[in-house]
Amino acid sequence: MASVAARTALSVLRDRIRANRAAAREQRAAAIAARRIRTGPRSLTTHVIATGAAPDVIQGATNALRTQAKKAGIQGRAARIRRTFGGRMRHAVTVYRYTAEQVAAIVANYKPRKAEYKAIRAALLAA
Repeated sequence: MASVAARTALSVLRDRIRANRAAAREQRAAAIAARRIRTGPRSLTTHVIATGAAPDVIQGATNALRTQAKKAGIQGRAARIRRTFGGRMRHAVTVYRYTAEQVAAIVANYKPRKAEYKAIRAALLAA
């Protein structure tokens, strides 16, 4: 029978392992997105993920960039994908992919207010 101290130590160790894996997943996602951006046009979401932004602000920043792209008249290259939700294939969806130069033009007009979005803007301008 394990002692209370041993169980507590194992619990702390499990929590640390779980946290390290989560951090590694986020870093890996940012690295993969950055590599993809260098190879060709990608979605605005991929560009934002490549900045290393927190997962809870990615969607908001992406929607703001889409609005700016529409205002600037910048339309990415259209592609058709078959998106899956819950393991089921749905109908084909049109998506737009943007080059790094197009994203730079979009971000030039983007004036965010939130600190998280300002950090994303700075990272996109630096890229």
